[in-house]
Amino acid sequence: MASEETSLRALESLMTEFFHDCTTNERKREIEELLNNFAQQVGAWRFCLYFLSSTRNDYVMMYSLTVFENLINKMWLGVPSQDKMEIRSCLPKLLLAHHKTLPYFVRNKLCKVIVDIGRQDWPMFYHDFFTNILQLIQSPVTTPLGLIMLKTTSEELACPREDLSVARKEELRKLLLDQVQTVLGLLTGILESVWDKHSVTAATPPPSPTSGESGDLLSNLLQSPSSAKLLNQPIPILDVESEYICSLALECLAHLFSWIPLSASITPSLLTTIFHFARFGCDIRARKMASVNGSSQNSVLGQERGRLGVLAMSCINELMSKNCVPMEFEEYLLRMFQQTFYLLQKITKDNNAHTVKSRLEELDESYIEKFTDFLRLFVSVHLRRIESYSQFPVVEFLTLLFKYTFHQPTHEGYFSCLDIWTLFLDYLTSKIKSRLGDKEAVLNRYEDALVLLLSEVLNRIQFRYNQAQLEELDDETLDDDQTEWQRYLRQSLEVVAKVMELLPTHAFSTLFPVLQDNLDVYLGLQQFIVTSGSGHRLNVTAENDCRRLHCSLRDLSSLLQAVGRLAEYFTGDMFAARFSDALTVVERLVKVTLYGSQIKLYNIETAVPSVLKPDLIDVHAQSLAALQAYSHWLAQYCSEAHRQNTQQFVTLISTTMDAVTPLISTKVQDKLLLSACHLLVSLATTVRPIFLISIPSVQKVFNRITDASAQRLVDKAQVLVCRALSNILLLPCPNLSESEQQWPMRSMNHANLIFALSRDYRNLKPSAAASQRKMPLDDTKVIIHQTLSVLEDIVESISGESTKSRQICYQSLQESVQVSLALFPAFIHQSDVTDEMLSFFLTLFRGLRVQMGVPFTEQIIQTFLNMFTREQLAESILHEGSTGCRVVEKFLKILQVVVQEPGQVFKPFLPSIISLSMEQVYPIIAERPSPDVKAELFELLFRTLHHNWRYFFKSTVLASVQRGVAEEQMENEPQFSAIMQAFGQSFLQPDIHLFKQNLFYLETLNTKQKLYHKKIFRTTMLFQFVNVLLQVLVHKSHDLLQEEIGIAIYNMASVDFDGFFAAFLPEFLTGCDGVDANQKNVLGRNFKMDRDLPSFTQNVHRLVNDLRYYRLCNDSLPPGTVKL
Repeated sequence: MASEETSLRALESLMTEFFHDCTTNERKREIEELLNNFAQQVGAWRFCLYFLSSTRNDYVMMYSLTVFENLINKMWLGVPSQDKMEIRSCLPKLLLAHHKTLPYFVRNKLCKVIVDIGRQDWPMFYHDFFTNILQLIQSPVTTPLGLIMLKTTSEELACPREDLSVARKEELRKLLLDQVQTVLGLLTGILESVWDKHSVTAATPPPSPTSGESGDLLSNLLQSPSSAKLLNQPIPILDVESEYICSLALECLAHLFSWIPLSASITPSLLTTIFHFARFGCDIRARKMASVNGSSQNSVLGQERGRLGVLAMSCINELMSKNCVPMEFEEYLLRMFQQTFYLLQKITKDNNAHTVKSRLEELDESYIEKFTDFLRLFVSVHLRRIESYSQFPVVEFLTLLFKYTFHQPTHEGYFSCLDIWTLFLDYLTSKIKSRLGDKEAVLNRYEDALVLLLSEVLNRIQFRYNQAQLEELDDETLDDDQTEWQRYLRQSLEVVAKVMELLPTHAFSTLFPVLQDNLDVYLGLQQFIVTSGSGHRLNVTAENDCRRLHCSLRDLSSLLQAVGRLAEYFTGDMFAARFSDALTVVERLVKVTLYGSQIKLYNIETAVPSVLKPDLIDVHAQSLAALQAYSHWLAQYCSEAHRQNTQQFVTLISTTMDAVTPLISTKVQDKLLLSACHLLVSLATTVRPIFLISIPSVQKVFNRITDASAQRLVDKAQVLVCRALSNILLLPCPNLSESEQQWPMRSMNHANLIFALSRDYRNLKPSAAASQRKMPLDDTKVIIHQTLSVLEDIVESISGESTKSRQICYQSLQESVQVSLALFPAFIHQSDVTDEMLSFFLTLFRGLRVQMGVPFTEQIIQTFLNMFTREQLAESILHEGSTGCRVVEKFLKILQVVVQEPGQVFKPFLPSIISLSMEQVYPIIAERPSPDVKAELFELLFRTLHHNWRYFFKSTVLASVQRGVAEEQMENEPQFSAIMQAFGQSFLQPDIHLFKQNLFYLETLNTKQKLYHKKIFRTTMLFQFVNVLLQVLVHKSHDLLQEEIGIAIYNMASVDFDGFFAAFLPEFLTGCDGVDANQKNVLGRNFKMDRDLPSFTQNVHRLVNDLRYYRLCNDSLPPGTVKL
């Protein structure tokens, strides 16, 4: 090597060149290679030591430290002990000498390198590692440095990475736990001394009238006047150095709290001190002073102080998030809550100079976030524990939470607070459900709070009270399938619904009058409608009137959604008790929908079309949706009405249909059309009144849909209307005997309906008489798409219904199904058409295979098996992209249905299905990295085994009597072995979803059919699978599934523990490369012969961790190292 001085100059110029804008990527790669080669040389660290002490170039320093980091973490085992001693001595000296002048990132990196040495060598070879840190903290000059070292030690040693053996990880944690008490004592001392030192000077001015808050709402929280007095001290003004030290100390505490258990080491004085610092976040006066004093230095100071508050709250939240609280720590927790609620009271205190909202706006956003996190943790983790303390006033806490929630400066903050209320309401609901006797007591205690919450949340969603804020919400951009406004409304309505569950009468009497007010405005619009030349116009033109109408319509739309959300609380056991309320709501909704449809508000001209027209359409659509939400109530009313034969019910349904029918038209906007269609489907499917078919407006819809000349609705609406009409005819009406169901008439009508819907499709059937099809391909595709989407939906909607419904359905469809089968071969190369056809057949197989009968089903399966040749499969999978793969997936799904069918009917197909899977599909996809088709193929193989076990294992009565004597007979062994081999191969591939699915399948086969115990598996496959799964753990390729893999290894090994310990494990270790004989012995010895699941899986993970660690160590040894 060249001299140190010349090397340093060369390195500096290389580094400057590397980071220069003009350097090409090619040249950068050359420099990188040069630097890597330099770092690999034995003794390179000596040069780096010289570089560190002699250069001012940041890049050179960082490079030199990276060389050290690599040496310590990857090559330490092979470094001579004399060199190690020198490094352990030089680096800390370097840090001490230069820590004040080094850039912070270089200093932090140097600290980490020294901690890395401690991680390897403390306490055996580096016994003063930790005492040095403690000394640094205790010496005022080096306190900040000591704190940085302490935080780095906590990060690197408490939860170390992979590169340590399990024994060393456990040793480090124990060593650190021994130091916790000392460390926490030191940190408490630092924070207290800074506070006390600055408090003396800060306390001289007389307290302002607002600072004496001890006699307030929560003064009874603070058990002793002294603690109240302590918290009321003015907040000291800290100098920059003290701010810095305190922020480092709080960062250390937050990290320590993340892993140390709750114990007496966390003393009351430490907690009180942390709370003192939490006050920095909610102290506006300090910020004011900073901004009044004007200088930029002071405003930075104000931000720093806010940051201290955020760090202190982080410490508190780390403690709060621990669910496991020892008895002796409960009192501390209570004290923490008391002190935090003191802060909450401070934040939400309303005095004339400041409204709560403007005070919250002035606080640091991160502080508010941390505070909200604290409140969430309090309610979700600790409320049940604390509620029983008589000295903790939960109701007063809710009052503060209420103020905090409804004065949030941001929408996100408000959402987060609504989440907390949802948690609280869930807690109350589950408390009442588990102890019914206390229901009244619980509700009496919280009733006022809940009533207040309900009315405030309702006010918040209304433009009448909150227009400025609500107009800010985005109602255009979708995020997670909802806009910001929809999310706001949904979360608010969830709270309303949860209060409704607890206080139904209150909730209803609060909501209904508000709804009624807005309904009156809406229903009163009729008088302002005038007829103009081009149609009807709404004669509301004054700007102020338009704005008020806009607000009222938006509110009506929201309140209709609220009423719909509450529908579930009127059904079931509550039906009779709340009948009159529900009837009032439903009658009102029917009236509103009919009114909207009759005066055609959706087509009316308005003064502000871009605003009022969407409002009117939305109200109309929401009234239909709200009515649809009451379909279960209507169904219950239907069964009651049947007993009393009430005219009232008939009128409700027929009026609803009068409101729906005019909307089923191509002239109506999609939003409204689809709402009407969904309501129609619910009436047909959920309510099912027998008289529905005879209502004139329903017959009008029938005629419209079956009329060939009528304009077709948009696809989605067409499908929904056809589903509704089909269901009206197919679904049995509840409470009627079989003879009253009018099946013959309904069957005939259904046949006519399907005949009309499939008219064009059936004409596509290739016949000998007709000449070759003249219709263009695209037109044919449209007919196929339109017809099959409707027919498939009709079949799907009745697939779970009675046999009679399915019989009628299949009779009507029979011709269309035969046409589909005849058309299928003609379109085999058009993957988009094949995809739709197979979708249709898959739905038929799932819903109507019994009705289709065996011969026809066999014909379909045979047609498919003949069409999907190896060439066709390869073309679909390899050349047609995602549509082609979808076609094959649908085909495999159909076969899944076939192999699951009980009985002997489809058993003859098993050999050809297995052969198609294993000899035709599997070879095409086995080596492809893409997951397409694989999941479906393996599901088919799993279902084949699971539902046809006796195809492979003939179980005899004798064998089951002489359990363990006679082995079950094995049949079709080559096919079974091939399937198992495919499963094994899938574990070697990177796709984690496939891995998880297939592991689950094997485990299920073991649970249900004792797969791992079968002789063929036990003797030829068991340990191959264990080996593959262990290798997967060692390679960390599927780390997310560690737990599942560990359990599977246990289940396989438990079939033959003796074989596992005596034969497999030694053999596995013998085959492990990268470890020497001695290390293999240690790995074997450390694997205890435990046979219970938790200990066994722990041993597996220990083996994997230590094997990786030994390989890492051995890779780091210099070449030619002799190991004894």
